[in-house]
Amino acid sequence: MASRRRGVGVAAVQRKQETQAKFNAKGEQMASEQLQMFSKQLEEFTIRLEQFAHRHRDEIRKNSQFRRHFQEMCASVGVDPLASGKGFWAEKLGVGDFYYELAVQIVEVCLSTSHYNGGIMTVEEIRNRLMRSRSRTRKETITTDDILRAVDKLKVLGGGFELVPLGGGRWDEPRAQAVLDHLVKEGLAWVDEQAADTVQYWVPSLFLQQHCHSSSSTSVSESIQSMSVY
Repeated sequence: MASRRRGVGVAAVQRKQETQAKFNAKGEQMASEQLQMFSKQLEEFTIRLEQFAHRHRDEIRKNSQFRRHFQEMCASVGVDPLASGKGFWAEKLGVGDFYYELAVQIVEVCLSTSHYNGGIMTVEEIRNRLMRSRSRTRKETITTDDILRAVDKLKVLGGGFELVPLGGGRWDEPRAQAVLDHLVKEGLAWVDEQAADTVQYWVPSLFLQQHCHSSSSTSVSESIQSMSVY
């Protein structure tokens, strides 16, 4: 009886192993079939996306909203039109070229104004300058989203160009004071202690808007609430 029970036990284990092996084989087969199906669907979608982009090439370059939606559609399937400057998107559609060209223009704006603003500019000021320069030759609209995407591509150059988010546009008092002190130390801001009962900070980068911001010890954060640093 003991021998028979051991035999039954071994047979049961063998059957369980065989069943598990069949399940594993079937699972691998199904996974392979699903992978092939998904790969085929992704390939078909990419082809249709390329056809769509080719058909609406001018609209993508000229219409900022259309361009943003196109970027989101590409991102949904892991396609990056900016990944290669010599790929399909750049050569056939000019989508990649648009952002690389924009990145170069952003660098030119930052360098051409750094002698009097110390490299401190708002994204909106950069956009306004780009729009003024482009209005003479073309009618393409540039959005903040376009500028952010273009600046992101400048990371390959290393440090030197950086977007500094300011949250809701307001810093707490110690942080704002520390930044102002640093700007004064680097010669990017001027401190005026001659005003009665207050200390004024003059920031050359804000001269572009034809007025200066001043702050006292109780409202110093307002002086830099709209500044982005490059």
